[in-house]
Amino acid sequence: MKNVIRWLGRGALAVAALAAVAVVALRCALPDTYTITPGATLCISSMPWLQVQRTAAEAAAVNGGQQDTSENCTLSLFGVLPVKTVRTVSTARRTVTVCGTPFGIKMFSNGALVVAFSDLYTVLGSQNPAKEAGLRLGDLIVSANGRSVRTNDELAEAIAAAGGGGIEVAYLRGETRYTCVLTPAQDSRTGAYKAGVWVRDSSAGIGTLTFIDPLHNTFAGLGHAISDTDTGADIPLLSGEIVPVTVTGIVKGSAGTPGELRGEFAGGGALGSVLANDATGVYGVLSGGGGMGGTVYPVANMQEVQPGEAQMLTTIAGTEAKLYSVRIERVNLTAADPNRNMLIRVTDATLLSTTGGIVQGMSGSPLIQNGQLVGAVTHVLVNDPSRGYAILAETMLTGADACAPAQQAG
Repeated sequence: MKNVIRWLGRGALAVAALAAVAVVALRCALPDTYTITPGATLCISSMPWLQVQRTAAEAAAVNGGQQDTSENCTLSLFGVLPVKTVRTVSTARRTVTVCGTPFGIKMFSNGALVVAFSDLYTVLGSQNPAKEAGLRLGDLIVSANGRSVRTNDELAEAIAAAGGGGIEVAYLRGETRYTCVLTPAQDSRTGAYKAGVWVRDSSAGIGTLTFIDPLHNTFAGLGHAISDTDTGADIPLLSGEIVPVTVTGIVKGSAGTPGELRGEFAGGGALGSVLANDATGVYGVLSGGGGMGGTVYPVANMQEVQPGEAQMLTTIAGTEAKLYSVRIERVNLTAADPNRNMLIRVTDATLLSTTGGIVQGMSGSPLIQNGQLVGAVTHVLVNDPSRGYAILAETMLTGADACAPAQQAG
């Protein structure tokens, strides 16, 4: 009998240990704050086993006659085991005009981005002044001898003016500012003084416009930042604009080889100004209404997104966006990378036969589930182009809202 009791005791301890591990894992997977519509109760659609369990103090705060637009509530496992106390903020649901149409982005960087090095042949042999000064790929040169550098030409002028003398260069490496002394060397073949560095001050490409917010006349697209093709570094924005694009062709994707949409910048001038090149997308303000068209959808709060059937709105020919079937395979509300909050799979036979799945240029393609905008495509899985990652629509709406004060201040 004692052995039976001892065995039951060990079993109970094992169950308790497993429950504790599950609670810790769930706590880490839950954001601290959620937006809900007025009068609604928090429900995590991707975790239906979690239920709101208010403590007596929480219930009193809610029913005290002075209910705020925000409150605390405790999420519990099957309504029994408390997991985490979170904050809910009650806000009217937003609607946006969902696009899925291609657009071109032209950007100038706030400095000269180091993208390559080229050794010089001098009387002393092979030299590279830029490397010797400590510069690396991805560094952003912002000034030379105290004068601002924003273009390739401005850096070239500073090097020529130095005449072989040292140049105090200020540059950004990530968020940190550094200085160094760069001494150009004389190229024995041309006689010109050079730094042995290639820099880039602008970028252009195509992507997909996710939505237009009529409340602030702002736009959101891509779902990730525009980065330099050679270094992978995000391009610090000085100025930029978006223009209409017509999709003219497709390079079909296959395992190990990403496909791409090919397009042409259309005439008619800029559709808007880029105000932010953010980790979560490209944002800005429209010019004259934008003329991009689209369909009005409500924006889903992040907890409303769930694994299951959905649709992707994208353009694979011309300028007309169409809906294609996809499946949301996984939802991760606390992903370290906001561009990977969802894992999706293309299930539409037409899209798979035409493009192979997700291709470059589809970044920003809206995802619709249960009649709501839930997110946008951000990346393709290189080894399986039928699958890719997506960002939450709520995150992109926050990014677009951040541009509204800049628009008004201008």
